[in-house]
Amino acid sequence: MDFRTELAAFLRSRRARLRPEDAGARPFGGRRRVPGLRREELAELAGVSVDYYVRLEQGRTHNVSDAVLDAVARALRLDDAERAHLGHLTRALRHPASTPPAPQPVRAGVKVLLGALDGVPAYVVGRRLDILGSNGPARALFTDFDALPAEQRNVAWLHFLDPGVRSRYPDQEAWQETARDTVAALRMDLGRHPCDDRLCDLLGELSVRSDEFSALWAEQLVREHSHGVERLRHPAAGELTLRRETLRLPDAPDQALVTYAADEGTPSRAALALLSRAAGISAPARGTPRGCAGRSGRPRGRRRRRCPWTGRPCDGWRRRRRSHGSSRTRSSRARRPRTPRGPSPGPAPTRVRCRW
Repeated sequence: MDFRTELAAFLRSRRARLRPEDAGARPFGGRRRVPGLRREELAELAGVSVDYYVRLEQGRTHNVSDAVLDAVARALRLDDAERAHLGHLTRALRHPASTPPAPQPVRAGVKVLLGALDGVPAYVVGRRLDILGSNGPARALFTDFDALPAEQRNVAWLHFLDPGVRSRYPDQEAWQETARDTVAALRMDLGRHPCDDRLCDLLGELSVRSDEFSALWAEQLVREHSHGVERLRHPAAGELTLRRETLRLPDAPDQALVTYAADEGTPSRAALALLSRAAGISAPARGTPRGCAGRSGRPRGRRRRRCPWTGRPCDGWRRRRRSHGSSRTRSSRARRPRTPRGPSPGPAPTRVRCRW
């Protein structure tokens, strides 16, 4: 990744969105060939020389101070995420050979929390928006993340390249809104981890295979993956309007818990509860095979019965009642002796012992 080009494109995009009269700058020259602020106007607003800002925008100044970056950020009216991204890009120029990011395991307590969120779809994302863990409602709402290859368990990959996930959005507007947030979060992560080869590979694949991603990436969107309202459409639950919240984990700043919840008393709340119940019945917890005891001590997937003789739980028992005059099977004739003819005592049950 060429961070000189990345820094220049980012600063040019922020200059283009400001007009001199809006920024309070004194216009330079006559006819304007580019939209927004000129370099001379921005340098005057930031209190630096024109030559210094030109070298900064071209990535030829490696020892720029935080005070100068703050002045440029104020002149360009950058928000907190954009100011942080500007600092990340300049640091990437100063330290191009930083250590690649380490693996990102999920703490056991976070996994327990995921399983305890019944009725609330939730998953954990890490660097590159990789999906590190999920619960049953989230897999039922979007897709079975655990069944996907490791390179496809990624929010951006699924959003742009998976037709099934894309069909979860009712229209293009709903999909586009989430797509912009996803691209902005990826660019934020690129500045935070400039030497992540897997992130560069992901960006290259998305740029080649998705024209929509390339168009959004060229807009230089920068934003944290935080919160929002998403409109979804599930084939079984119908349309849902959910509030997405992103909660950063205190001891793992690159990891976040993403939840989807519906307002109380809305049809989306009822549809989400129905979907979560269906996911709990049809999809047991990961790592617990069907038929093995779960948290309640009962086997998942079928109801336990009690033995009618011992009263203990058993895997299954059956009673076969034979009416008077019905034909006996060969095995029953072999087991039971013949009885003398006479009045029948009435139908008697034939019992087969359980496995106890």
